[in-house]
Amino acid sequence: MRTAKDFFAPLAVGAPAPLREMPARPSRAIHFFDPGNEKMAAKVPAMVGTTDVLLGNLEDAVKAENKEKARNGLVKIGQEVANLGSASGPTQFWTRINSLDSPWVLDDLTTLVPAIGDKLDVIMVPKVQGAEDIHYIDRILAQLEAKAGITKPLQVHAILETARGVANIEEICAASPRMQGLSLGPADLAADRRMKTTRVGGGHPGYLVREDAPRDAEGNSQIDAPRAIFQQDLWHYTISRMVDACAMHGIFPYYGPFGDIADVVGCEDQFRNAFLLGCVGAWSLHPKQIAIANKVFSPSVEDVTHARRVIAAMGDGTGAVMLDGKMEDDASVKQCKVMVALAEELAAIDPELKKQYDAISVEA
Repeated sequence: MRTAKDFFAPLAVGAPAPLREMPARPSRAIHFFDPGNEKMAAKVPAMVGTTDVLLGNLEDAVKAENKEKARNGLVKIGQEVANLGSASGPTQFWTRINSLDSPWVLDDLTTLVPAIGDKLDVIMVPKVQGAEDIHYIDRILAQLEAKAGITKPLQVHAILETARGVANIEEICAASPRMQGLSLGPADLAADRRMKTTRVGGGHPGYLVREDAPRDAEGNSQIDAPRAIFQQDLWHYTISRMVDACAMHGIFPYYGPFGDIADVVGCEDQFRNAFLLGCVGAWSLHPKQIAIANKVFSPSVEDVTHARRVIAAMGDGTGAVMLDGKMEDDASVKQCKVMVALAEELAAIDPELKKQYDAISVEA
């Protein structure tokens, strides 16, 4: 058993001190790219500043014969692209390494940390099963940081892609001070759960609630009559559990991929559901999804205006007031402060949002 004091001690002599609080940095869109694909890699410099996170993917989307090329391509990008990554850059620099049971993951870590560990912000770990996976990564990163003279601890992000991972979600969140957040991995999770869907995220037309059948004058059900159908969200339970676990441990939840690139309307709906439940961002598999995520995971001017009005009307935050016919109290103020704090964080990196939020006028 580790004591609380041990938890915040470096796991290797010379490694940087662990973070005591995970910094809240805007990460509305985590945009995936293949660093071994020359066309994709060439676009990275121009994307710095246009998306909150650029993630060099080394795992599933990269063929086995291209693993080394992708790894070397990521090192080249980290060394040559200006203003990418580290605390000062406008765009965070993440990578998704190969799974811990693969033959490539050790080379991923021993290559990336010494070469670009000072630029990388977050290491995304796929198919995390339990705390033991995070402990393994934690110790190796500390050793590599110490050897390379890295002065800031790399953060770790786990993907929920197995039933066991979801069952162990609280212990995963608590496994290390490096834990930055969790992402939902719907495709692998669906397979592991034996769910009967082949979609990558999003809903399913077969997962529905049908309106009760109307009755005739004699009280007989008319089961063949037209009835409204309401499609349900396959991922509501898992996202809600993920949000609670992350909130409890002071880290951040993310929706994962939405695979139907052409369905921008469905993508926006799914991202908005995740945002309303408490997620701070989502994955982007195509540049058009960056704009969707930036829009959805940014509070609207209407919401920020209302939040500021409530805070102003409540004064010291005690008691209750009536505003536009609705009761607002201390719980309302807490909700509104979450919205205003997020707006301020985003305004600091997004000039267009800053302009919109600065134009808000709240009557005293």
